Amino acid sequence: MTDYSPTDLAAQLKSGLLSFPVTPFADDLSLDLPTYRTHLSWLAEHPVAGLFAAGGTGEGFSLSLAETEEVVRTAVDEVAGTVPVLAPATGSTVKAIQQARTAEAAGADGILLMPPYLTEASQAGLQEHISRVCQATGLGVVVYSRANAVLEDETVARLADANPTLIGLKDGVGNVERMTRTYAKVGDRLMYVGGLPTAETFALPLLSLGVSTYSSALFNFVPGWAIDFYDAVRRQDHTEVYRLLNDFVIPYLDIRDRQAGYAVSIVKAGLTSIGRPAGPVRPPLTDLTQTEVGELGALIDKISA
Repeated sequence: MTDYSPTDLAAQLKSGLLSFPVTPFADDLSLDLPTYRTHLSWLAEHPVAGLFAAGGTGEGFSLSLAETEEVVRTAVDEVAGTVPVLAPATGSTVKAIQQARTAEAAGADGILLMPPYLTEASQAGLQEHISRVCQATGLGVVVYSRANAVLEDETVARLADANPTLIGLKDGVGNVERMTRTYAKVGDRLMYVGGLPTAETFALPLLSLGVSTYSSALFNFVPGWAIDFYDAVRRQDHTEVYRLLNDFVIPYLDIRDRQAGYAVSIVKAGLTSIGRPAGPVRPPLTDLTQTEVGELGALIDKISA
């Protein structure tokens, strides 16, 4: 059973950087849980406010329900209460409810509710979907607004009023007007997570809109650098933030943007570059070329020096 009430979880998550670890695979694309444990143990040497197992960077979209449960249970066991673990809930309403309940039984501390699979939906339909998942678990729920499930400010306000276990909104869109409207209407009733790919790029401008933290994929392979960047954002050190963006993030984005899906693949390439490989990505994603891995390695060497 979790030690975090939904209110406690919200306060914890907005207090620091959020970790979205990769899910390691063997060469045959099977789960590599021993490497996952080693990876989590290494990341635990650095302070974060929450760990999101089998999220987007963790290729949760490519895992079976049984594999997702294995990954969540492994994360819960490995961190042993030192940091809250949030598990994914995705797909149809029925499957998302099943995953939320399974995660609760596995000892997870919260839920990241992903967009429904494939279909488009009205705001009323999304509200019903999210509410049913929130009502199915006592865990705190962070809802991910992106793709086919972009939530308008009035929908977020209704959801927050009706669902005490809804604790956060993860924004994967970056629409300034929508976030401004949402924060103006909902305020600190929810905590807000920056969820755009390579969230460091948007961290400073979104801070003023109430987005106090973000999901860092870079934390997987440059954890010390990622913490330093987060600290610079929180103290609003514009000079340092833009220096770090120019030194690493922007050239990193130039590699990431060469192929669709590289936002995840480049993270595993980063781990390969530092000598902590986590295996290949699963289809339909594709791995970086050896040339691109070399370019990335040179960037990492630059900031390490």
